[in-house]
Amino acid sequence: MSSAVLEPPIEMEIPTDFTTREEGNHVVYTIGNKTFRLNKEKARARMAGKRVINGERSAELNVLPLKYHEAYRIYKQMKANHWEPDVIDMTKDCTQWNSGALSAKERWIIEMGVGYFSAAEGIVGDSVLHVIEDNLTAAELKHASLRQIAEESIHMDSLLHIIGSLNIDIDEVTARFQDIPSIRNKNEFITRQMPELKRGIDLTQTVNKQKFAKALFGITQVMEGTQFYALFAMILSIHRQNKMTGIGQMFQYTLRDESNHIALGRYILEELINENPDIWTPEFRAELVEFMREGVRLEKEFVLDCLPEDGVGMSQAEFLDYVDFNADRRLVGLGLQPLSQIKANPFLWLDEVIFLKKEKNFFETRVTEYQTGGSVKNASEDDLI
Repeated sequence: MSSAVLEPPIEMEIPTDFTTREEGNHVVYTIGNKTFRLNKEKARARMAGKRVINGERSAELNVLPLKYHEAYRIYKQMKANHWEPDVIDMTKDCTQWNSGALSAKERWIIEMGVGYFSAAEGIVGDSVLHVIEDNLTAAELKHASLRQIAEESIHMDSLLHIIGSLNIDIDEVTARFQDIPSIRNKNEFITRQMPELKRGIDLTQTVNKQKFAKALFGITQVMEGTQFYALFAMILSIHRQNKMTGIGQMFQYTLRDESNHIALGRYILEELINENPDIWTPEFRAELVEFMREGVRLEKEFVLDCLPEDGVGMSQAEFLDYVDFNADRRLVGLGLQPLSQIKANPFLWLDEVIFLKKEKNFFETRVTEYQTGGSVKNASEDDLI
């Protein structure tokens, strides 16, 4: 048997002439017979040109130099919270769904949840893509928004997982978001201003910047931040009774995602206002409050359709108060006037459900750990400036 002949290693000449010096706004590196001139002023101009909207656009989606640190932090949190619906075991849910273990009211709540969110998650994803992300010019804001779009796809995938597992009639799912007035009215309310923004408008004009700000507020603070929560609470109330635990787990994870989406939307809106104080007039602030008021009215109609009377351990009054509570905390978070006098969260247990970590590992078992273990190893964004 012949033995391989080892070739001697190639000797590479390492330049010994390595110098660096400052020349005005340039730093000059000399390595052997090559010289590189780096324009630090141009790099600083790139940072100065970053804006939420109307900033400098470049061919590459490069987050450096990093300006919007909080958006990058939220992006890392969203990434750390990754989950997949098809690893969630629906066996117990299927048994309960087909065995009469659920009351008619509980089944109705589940069916309303699937019917509404099958359309709503698509509305959010489409609006974030074509209205919000398309108009953002800072790369780190776009990165975070693109992550949100990916999560909306996961949420839609989870609804398909539920529908397929329980063998729910797909025609009935479609009919719910098309034919139930409270669902149709909510969806039309949130999308009615989107077509103009999708076509592209001049965002150097104050009135158009206000339209963009209102769309951002509508998607992240009214829809995701207010109109999602009562139904989440109903489904998680069923989950607390050890019923439909697979669906409950998916909605628990989805609600954690929504918390990040709300925080990201509020942060982008705050930075938009800081950079464009011309939009934050008393009249515009009042317009946002009235927009939320209409959203609350429509949400309460929907709540009454989901829970036409007290039952299954749930109270209509508590859920209506919960709508007011969430609306007010979104408004107050932006320095706007609240709409109600509801000061206390009627569902304190819900925050515990959202933020309680599972004991088991995401990649090792079908009962999943929500936050990936590697997330604690993320470098500080300060290291990337």
